[in-house]
Amino acid sequence: MSTKKYIEEGEGLPKWSNPISHAVVVNNMCFVSGQLSVNSNGTYVSGSALEEAQLAFSNFFAALKNSGFIKNDIVFIDIAFDDLGDLPEINQLYMDLFSEGKRPARTIYQAEALPFGGKVKITGTAVKDLN
Repeated sequence: MSTKKYIEEGEGLPKWSNPISHAVVVNNMCFVSGQLSVNSNGTYVSGSALEEAQLAFSNFFAALKNSGFIKNDIVFIDIAFDDLGDLPEINQLYMDLFSEGKRPARTIYQAEALPFGGKVKITGTAVKDLN
């Protein structure tokens, strides 16, 4: 029988006015919703693609932590951004964040429009070892 836990608030997570969960945990898996460049009050913070990606990753890692997962549990990251010309900066950030060489699988694509007119949205999945 599977158990589900819905993470709607927690330490370091933005407050949302929308009815969403930052993450949903099902057994040993954590599915993190699209995280944006949003501060703790739920206000979009505009910046360069790199700056927005840094805040979006911070929110992503906070969603993981509040779900009982850690960075090394991440198996998949999905990064949408509004301009593929920003790929070199995003790649460097990704390599810096996952420098130990065990990088999650990843997709990257250009989105025509992101919420709040943002530049970056990060979604992903984490899995805990059952051993």
